[in-house]
Amino acid sequence: MTALWGTFINAAAVILGCLAGMFLPQMPERMRSVIMQGLGLAILFLGISMGIKTGNFIFVIISLAAGGAVGEILKMDMRLQSAGEWLESAVKKMSRRSGNNVAEGFVTATLLFCVGAMAVLGAIDSGLRGDHTILYTKSLLDGISAMLLTTMLGFGVIFSAGVLFLYQGAIALSAKFITSFLSATELDTVITEVSAVGGILIAGIGINVLQIKKINIVNLLPSIFIVAGLALINW
Repeated sequence: MTALWGTFINAAAVILGCLAGMFLPQMPERMRSVIMQGLGLAILFLGISMGIKTGNFIFVIISLAAGGAVGEILKMDMRLQSAGEWLESAVKKMSRRSGNNVAEGFVTATLLFCVGAMAVLGAIDSGLRGDHTILYTKSLLDGISAMLLTTMLGFGVIFSAGVLFLYQGAIALSAKFITSFLSATELDTVITEVSAVGGILIAGIGINVLQIKKINIVNLLPSIFIVAGLALINW
């Protein structure tokens, strides 16, 4: 199914990164920094190119402001962090008897690849309009990260690819299912505005990667659903 193609590539990139990491020495810090800076710039440009395509910038402003308020009230970032801590605790308990670091690699990689706005935004974009650009970009990031993590934590990192596929795949299929209830015109309007807000959040991720300023992207995620609602009401 086309909605899952981006997720499939993302999971494959993690697996390939892990396999490469098993045979490579640790990458020098300076090299890793330069690579991440290049990817950060690419992410920033991708977000800007998506954000400027909005048909109603007032909706974008309202959605980001309201979405940020909702996210802060719900404390989405803290809830996501708590869920990650629970996962880490649960997996470590299950693997305590084995006495190896498979659990540490698995948990660390799973949190890195799944607990983030790019996973949600990319999967939604894949499901809504079959555009996998965000997930392709994320695949590059995750592949490099998987390689680096594997050199440090071992082959347990590779098991995170399965969780990533299930997580992002579920989001993509849910987004695809929603499109069946919208007319072609409604769908086009929603996609345009959701992509614009999503692009701005992607640009924020690029800023985070470049370490220019820490932006709480997770608490801004409700803006995606708010702008979709506004687009439908306006239509």
